[in-house]
Amino acid sequence: MLDQLDLSVAEGQMYVLLGRSGSGKSTMLNLLSGIDMPDTGQVIIDGTDISKMNEKDRTKYRRDNIGFVFQSFNLISTLTAFENVLLPLSLKGDDPTESEQKAQFFLDQVGLGERGGSYPDRLSGGEQQRVAIARALAHEPKFILADEPTGNLDYKTGSMVLNMLSDLVRENGRTMIIATHDREMGQIADQVLELREGSLHAMDALMDVAEKSERDQFSQSVGSSQTTEVTKPAQATSETEATKASNE
Repeated sequence: MLDQLDLSVAEGQMYVLLGRSGSGKSTMLNLLSGIDMPDTGQVIIDGTDISKMNEKDRTKYRRDNIGFVFQSFNLISTLTAFENVLLPLSLKGDDPTESEQKAQFFLDQVGLGERGGSYPDRLSGGEQQRVAIARALAHEPKFILADEPTGNLDYKTGSMVLNMLSDLVRENGRTMIIATHDREMGQIADQVLELREGSLHAMDALMDVAEKSERDQFSQSVGSSQTTEVTKPAQATSETEATKASNE
């Protein structure tokens, strides 16, 4: 599905990964997190090659260093909002008192400080995703991966959640990659990437995304499925975090 990807991402930057359904976006996130392993190549995060780790070590590394935001929220239904945010801190083995303070702090950050005792089924979709954002940030990961984070939300709620996620990630100096088919998300990115036919292409964050969106709309209006575009190869931005993976 993915072939000869070569990407370096900079600490504290936000990247939007565009691609149609089935283009390999989720596969790429799985490679970055160590859930899947590349057939060849390396996945290096902050100097650590996670592709050389065994499954147990990858799980521990993922637990301590990577935060996830999912389309379906993935909150544990039997835990309160506060307990969901506290969970990664507890699994990491942090001091219990400090962990509770952090969990409450990040619930406050997403505007749900008074809803910590609520269970997921008592929260709206937007509130559940805000809890998920707090959970992703609470254990202070190096890397945050978001897979269609607004996919199950209406436009207004999705925009609010996306802006909140962007602000919090930047305020906390985290690196984030958002996988999505929604080109409007490119407006919040430092760099926009696109997966096409198994290859990764860099786009200028605003101009290329806007032009590509207009071309897609034009193609749809005239009933054409073909769009001509010019792309440039992905360029490395830093050696702080690098990925080189191939998964066929």
